[in-house]
Amino acid sequence: MSNIPLKQSGVRWLWLALVIFIADIGIKLFVMDNMGYGWANRIEVLPFFNFLYVHNYGAAFSFLSDQAGWQRWLFTGIAFAVTGMLTYWMSKLPAQEKWNNIAYAMIIGGAVGNVFDRVVHGYVVDYLDFYWGTYHWPAFNLADMAIVTGAAMIILDSFRSKQESQA
Repeated sequence: MSNIPLKQSGVRWLWLALVIFIADIGIKLFVMDNMGYGWANRIEVLPFFNFLYVHNYGAAFSFLSDQAGWQRWLFTGIAFAVTGMLTYWMSKLPAQEKWNNIAYAMIIGGAVGNVFDRVVHGYVVDYLDFYWGTYHWPAFNLADMAIVTGAAMIILDSFRSKQESQA
């Protein structure tokens, strides 16, 4: 990573993080204002998908959701640290390095969306429920999808970079 003028660096891709954040918060506010809370109020959309409104006090898959509340600040701190680190990395990448800048922006947008929920509400609003038979994948949201997609892009890039350097 080299010194790149800020205007030509990957931070130019932070607009994507902002779009993800706004879309995520907009959907969450819509869900909170227009749906009843809980599984009993779900809207069946497809034979494998429901739209619903639930709270997640933990992290992914409700990890630590049964704790006394300290996890809210732990996950908020982690999100701020990751956001700062990724923004720094973006400042060192050229704007033309689309793949990694998009991945970083997706993670930042999703992390900030969930941090907003944690700080404002004390929990994350989830609304997507996929299932097979009686097994339900843990409910999630757009922010979670952005984070997972961005992380998958980074992992795929690590394989791509290795293959290109060996060729």
